[in-house]
Amino acid sequence: MTVQDIKNILIGFSPEQEMPSHALRYGLSLARQAEAHASICALSLEMTLTHAFVSSVAAGLVADENRRLREAAHAAAEQVRQDALAQGLSCSAEVVQEHYSILTISFTKRARIHDVTIFGAEPDALSLRRGLLEEPLFNGGRPLLVIPQSIDTFRARTIIVAWDGSAKAARAVNDALPFLKTAEHVEILGVLGEKDISRSVHGAELAPHLSRHGVNCTVKDLVASNGDAAETLRSQALLLKADMLVMGSFVHSRLRQLVLGGVTQSMLKNCPVPLLLSY
Repeated sequence: MTVQDIKNILIGFSPEQEMPSHALRYGLSLARQAEAHASICALSLEMTLTHAFVSSVAAGLVADENRRLREAAHAAAEQVRQDALAQGLSCSAEVVQEHYSILTISFTKRARIHDVTIFGAEPDALSLRRGLLEEPLFNGGRPLLVIPQSIDTFRARTIIVAWDGSAKAARAVNDALPFLKTAEHVEILGVLGEKDISRSVHGAELAPHLSRHGVNCTVKDLVASNGDAAETLRSQALLLKADMLVMGSFVHSRLRQLVLGGVTQSMLKNCPVPLLLSY
């Protein structure tokens, strides 16, 4: 089946770190199947000198390096665009080279005017690339697809919905509908023991809603393995050979998640399948 209602895909990548990019290949594969436009965004970090008293030699070296990085990013983005056009895809490409704080904002603004944003997984929670991933998730207002390094082709035959009945899980399900309607099978998975879900909406109540949208779904509840909901989700994704896992993100504060961990942080660090997140 062809993915419906996905018409505009934003794919971000860092050309100096990841060429060729698995996330790029995945995004173009999705664009091909959805017959959607792919917007390629090469994100280049601009080097700056913060000290007021620097030599002209040092300033010149930094300017030269920024110019080199910018030219390399333009070459990479243009190569991707030409390859996509040769495959008959609708594609545009641009380079954004800014200081880190501006770079994350610029990428996030672009995410707001696309159906979905695609970015490669980054296990290190304190890395600059994780910031480029998290900023559009929290402030983009659109779903984010995080792609593990082992995946470079879009598929949506089997999808797991990590369902805890929360508002953010409901947002994620709604954002994922174009993919859920394409899937041959969707499993609504509740993980028990990780939190109190007595006041939440059970997966059995979600199933009729999805069925009315033409989604073929089943409901399953599992007890968290050793109290670890994330490990239970990973194990089930591998068991079902899932093509995507859908979940809402960061129910608790971001600081608490960073310090204490949490399901979202754990899944961002290690998820064996593409992870669709909504906030």
